[in-house]
Amino acid sequence: EQTEPASDRSRRETEQTQRVTPGIKPGQTERVTPENGLFGCNIIGSGIFISPKGVLEHAGSVGFSLIVWVLGGGICALGSLCYAELGVTIPKSGGDYSYVTEIFGGLVGFLLLWSAVWIMYPTTLAVIALTFSNYVLQPAFPNCLPPYIATRLLSTICILLLTWVNCSSVRWATRIQDFFTIGKLLALVLIIVVGLVQICKGHYDALEPQTAFEFIRDPSVGQIALAFLQASFAFSGWNFLNYVTEEVVEPRKNLPRAIYISIPLVTLVYTLTNIAYFSSMSPEELLASNAVAVTFGQKLLGMFSWVMPISVALSTFGGINGYLFTSSRLCFSGAREGHLPYLLAMIHLKNCTPIPALLVCCTATIVILCIGETHNLINYVSFINYLSYGVTIAGLLYYRWKKPKLVRPIKVNLLVPISYLIFWAVLLGFSLYSEPVVCGMGLVIMLTGVPIYFIGVHWSEKPRWIYSAVEYVTYVGQKVCYVVFPQDDPSEIEPLTEKTEKSEL
Repeated sequence: EQTEPASDRSRRETEQTQRVTPGIKPGQTERVTPENGLFGCNIIGSGIFISPKGVLEHAGSVGFSLIVWVLGGGICALGSLCYAELGVTIPKSGGDYSYVTEIFGGLVGFLLLWSAVWIMYPTTLAVIALTFSNYVLQPAFPNCLPPYIATRLLSTICILLLTWVNCSSVRWATRIQDFFTIGKLLALVLIIVVGLVQICKGHYDALEPQTAFEFIRDPSVGQIALAFLQASFAFSGWNFLNYVTEEVVEPRKNLPRAIYISIPLVTLVYTLTNIAYFSSMSPEELLASNAVAVTFGQKLLGMFSWVMPISVALSTFGGINGYLFTSSRLCFSGAREGHLPYLLAMIHLKNCTPIPALLVCCTATIVILCIGETHNLINYVSFINYLSYGVTIAGLLYYRWKKPKLVRPIKVNLLVPISYLIFWAVLLGFSLYSEPVVCGMGLVIMLTGVPIYFIGVHWSEKPRWIYSAVEYVTYVGQKVCYVVFPQDDPSEIEPLTEKTEKSEL
């Protein structure tokens, strides 16, 4: 899909092309701080309405599930500190993908990108979309699960609608995100306040120590590892600020500040939310519920129970929009670096939106919607997420050894990455042992990127017919989506094929 090695092509692009963020017209700049980026709200997502059931199921008891939530926040704090060092040492936007590519080279970076584009983001989108459908439909089916076809159909409609919004206008997408964040915060505040009122009234039987640690079944290390994977889905988003490092104001000061404030806050909110659930529901009731917040509302809110499914639906709708926005930008960045087809690095001529990248994300999500069940999908995506985090943090240690004299404005104690990697190795090892099919499938899909990399990226002297085919597909895609490279001067557009490059010479 290119005519020269990725490193040479990327260097020439940097010299020739003004890099434009989708939605920001050439010449405009946008600076981000953790405060105006609502970093804490990015972490507090729809996962808290999804994961409690899975955490309790694998942890085996109320008390141990609460311990998992607290320790999960601590592990995120360790990872965030490592990412803060990487963010200021390698000041590139793109997060894990940019760091791993810089440290380990193109192949490892491509595998991370490949798994993100085809596994992590589409699977996360599918889980949130299914949650949206369950919370919308559950009041209509109070005594049974919503029909399979109905949940998939409503999820697909939601994904298509938000893809259209993101293709049409970045302003619409950001306004939707701001508005629907209110639903997420409203639901959590309501749950926590009502739960604390219940506890003050003496309704905390399930939280008493002698009851809280009564195990539903004998716990195993493998099941505990899966409980942490379920919790990690709710915490996903702690590394989002690293995707826009270049736009962060004073990253040396603001990255650690965002971590110190937001991670403890999010951990507290998640723990209080689970305590509130257990103030009104027994473990058996929570495990039997298909929409935990709806069951909570029906038991405690009486005639106002309708507030809960609406609030969670608003939250999940906004979550889908946010992940679509982020995943399409990662796809756009990978294409800009030559690791994905060039068509995905193009934006709409008038709206400045990455339509091809959005369509790829939408299609992959709809495919996964049709083949997965919510809690299996969470194990699936969390395993790949942790794998990516571990490779990135291992890169920090390797970079310390490879370039010891490099200036590091933030330098964490070595015990921080080492502790994280020990936990990482144990978690992934026992998760793979407990769910070999689910976790193994993620590994297989990630490794399929190896031949794709060598054929599509590393192989620089492809037959002429491959260049012609890529040129034709790109041309048709440009005509259909009305997209171009984000450049000021059309004459600077880099040639796509061997034929056009020779014609310029």
